[in-house]
Amino acid sequence: MERSTSGWLYGLIGVIIFSGSLPATRVAVQSLDPVFLTVARAAIAGILGVVLLAAFRERRPERRDLVSLVVVALGVVVGFPLLTAFALQHVTSAHSIVFIGLLPLCTAIFAVIRGNERPKPIFWLFSVLGSALVAGFAISQGLSASPVGDALMLAAIIACGLGYAEGATLSRKLGGWQVICWALVISLPVMLMLTAIYWPATFENVTIPAWTSLAYVSLFSMLIGFVFWYRGLALGGIASVGQLQLLQPFFGLVLAATLLREPVTPVMLVVTVAVICCVFGARRFGK
Repeated sequence: MERSTSGWLYGLIGVIIFSGSLPATRVAVQSLDPVFLTVARAAIAGILGVVLLAAFRERRPERRDLVSLVVVALGVVVGFPLLTAFALQHVTSAHSIVFIGLLPLCTAIFAVIRGNERPKPIFWLFSVLGSALVAGFAISQGLSASPVGDALMLAAIIACGLGYAEGATLSRKLGGWQVICWALVISLPVMLMLTAIYWPATFENVTIPAWTSLAYVSLFSMLIGFVFWYRGLALGGIASVGQLQLLQPFFGLVLAATLLREPVTPVMLVVTVAVICCVFGARRFGK
């Protein structure tokens, strides 16, 4: 199998895994505190990261790489999980998934800033249009939506975009799965301490679906998904395979509708498709 074909296959698996993150988080926060959920999933994944790095005897990152690893950790280990966990206490996962359509564009913007690239003016046209569509959607929901939830989702997208861009840059040196493992390991001491601090007094009211969701976001969303995702980027190219992320809102809406029985309105679908078109245009003409 050609490297590009393998890259697309690995990338597609990663996107499908990530698509279950928001629905799983939505289920988990019904029974678990958002902060505990965030630190517990990071602690579990961090322990597995230690095992993987030790098993493969990976070399330690250089001191100059530590700042980038901290940025990755703040973006995808802490920032995105924590902000989405709080957001999903105010909005449904179907509503939040619309915002995921902005993630590839946000990642591209941070890549442009970090790499000092000079995209064409049409890039910014698509960027502004996509942002306006999301803002218009949030406003159109009126009282049925939560301004707090929408603001938290936007902050989560920014944090994740920064973490993705920094991680993609660093993966060229350290390797894809190694980046997320080292970011998890760096975070592990703090995550373990916070897990102990926020440990619930009782787990009597925690449902089996909530435990299952915690396991999913810990093993798949926080670690395994990144193994496939970064492997795909390495084999098929960041710009090419990164386009697969545009499919994530569709997969997420399907999961929200089938597993959580959440309503997916025609407006959500239209906005999601429109945002994806804007993101694709920005990436296509931003080179």
